[in-house]
Amino acid sequence: MTRGRKKTGAPEAAEPTTGSVRRAVRTKEAVRNDDLDQSQLSAAPPARKSRKRTPGAGAGADGQNPFRALMRRSRAPEPATLVIFGVTGDLARRKLLPAVFGLWQDGLLGSAFNIVGVGRQEMTDEAFKDFAVEALKSSKETDAPQPGALEKFRELLYYEFGDFGGDEVYDLVGRELDRAEEAHGGRKNALFYLSTPPSLFEPISNGLGRLGLADQSEGWRRIVIEKPFGRDLQSARELNDTIHRVWDESQVYRIDHYLGKETVQNLMAIRFGNSIFEPLWNRGYVDHVQITAAEDLGLEGRAGYYEEAGVVRDMLQNHLMQLFALTAMEPPAAFDADAIRDEKVKVLRAVKPIPRGRVGKVAVRGQYGPGTLYGEEVPGYREEPNVKPGSTTPTYVAAKLEIDNWRWQGVPFYLRTGKRLPKKVTEIAVVFKRPPLGIFPGGLERNVLAFRIQPDEGVSLKFSSKSPGQEMVLREVVMDFRYDAFGAQLESPYSRLLLDAMLGDATLFPREDEVDHAWQIVSGILEAWDGTAAPEFPNYPAGTWGPDAADEQIGPDRRWRRL
Repeated sequence: MTRGRKKTGAPEAAEPTTGSVRRAVRTKEAVRNDDLDQSQLSAAPPARKSRKRTPGAGAGADGQNPFRALMRRSRAPEPATLVIFGVTGDLARRKLLPAVFGLWQDGLLGSAFNIVGVGRQEMTDEAFKDFAVEALKSSKETDAPQPGALEKFRELLYYEFGDFGGDEVYDLVGRELDRAEEAHGGRKNALFYLSTPPSLFEPISNGLGRLGLADQSEGWRRIVIEKPFGRDLQSARELNDTIHRVWDESQVYRIDHYLGKETVQNLMAIRFGNSIFEPLWNRGYVDHVQITAAEDLGLEGRAGYYEEAGVVRDMLQNHLMQLFALTAMEPPAAFDADAIRDEKVKVLRAVKPIPRGRVGKVAVRGQYGPGTLYGEEVPGYREEPNVKPGSTTPTYVAAKLEIDNWRWQGVPFYLRTGKRLPKKVTEIAVVFKRPPLGIFPGGLERNVLAFRIQPDEGVSLKFSSKSPGQEMVLREVVMDFRYDAFGAQLESPYSRLLLDAMLGDATLFPREDEVDHAWQIVSGILEAWDGTAAPEFPNYPAGTWGPDAADEQIGPDRRWRRL
């Protein structure tokens, strides 16, 4: 098949990779000069007039947004081909294609860029282009397309189909890279994204290896692997061994989209960039930490996967453990990938083991029954389509982790996540100790520094203040920071992570040893629960905050935050 791909100009040089965390850190000089390097932006995408903004938010007296220069991104990757395996799946349609389109429309991918979708569904190039355009039109993840943008973007799309267990499909992908090299006039840089079921990670990795597509002699080659990475410690290690037979660790990007969220990175910025927080970030001042990832949804057609995974593998082992490590880690020596990941690993290694005999004291499991959510009756887990009537798969977990190091000795970290809870919300709450001497009547509540990760990202600080009036009466007040203060819509975490992967910045991607230690921590819970009968399931109604045992676990002097 002849594909009339437009030959593009010479590649632009990419800026040195400095890390996503540092992306927003610009010098005053840079801000003053509004130093966006236009030479690094592609001429191919239509000119961006503006991003979606809250009207008036962040505007100065002159009507200009003083934060605009800070939000502009000037890094651009080298010419490359993005190869998405499983491109017809839900993740690619809802998240990946809109994320890539957003990057391209922002001028961050250059004109020497193209996408090869790979799937097991027979489809022509034109059919795939139509599929992608329809996905972008229905997406809520990106700004509205600029005039003519979709037509230009579809020119970058190509499709190959085949059996992931054979060689033919990888041969076709290799030919696409050859064509890209000719079109780009440069090296065969390629990012392979595995948006597939975990069972296909190994055959795809091996297939790319057999055809020599992991070889970097003609350009960089990287592979992005979606979660879950293994289903237990042993399988994760086996998968790492398999991947490393083809790929060097520096080529492997294990993606956890939570780490691409703005507030997760702001956790480090606020803690390490302000002298008022870090001195309090220890056992002397912090009473405990709560990390919550609540979902209001049920299975949404994922019964086959969830019956095998359960809540520990689906959420605790990856998302929550990453948030936990970022919250508890020591200051890194530098803001680069290795320094940050080294500190995260140190924290995970310092977590007190959870032997099977102690699981009942540190972890609570639950499964939702029928209930009411947003005023509507919803079925219980066992009534969901394709779930076994007597299923003992947990949909809720609350776990207490303790860190055996100087900073956190005696400070519990409570992690909870569950399905069919009252709302969708993810938050990290650092709960401080009460003042040592209660001189005010009525007692005092604890100060709380809360990082809201979703849905409305921001940071709040709760403290006590005198209520106006003649009497000394204290009330809780909240200082609240929201991102609309910057006057811009937050970008998709997949946009950030895809761009980082193309730039070779692994800061926000868990390393092999991180994944291994996270599995070691939760393995005790999994083994205990697999080996003992579940409680009387269901043990919490849909639309509530989980089983009563979780409240007993954190009490009596503490309580879960009602979010």
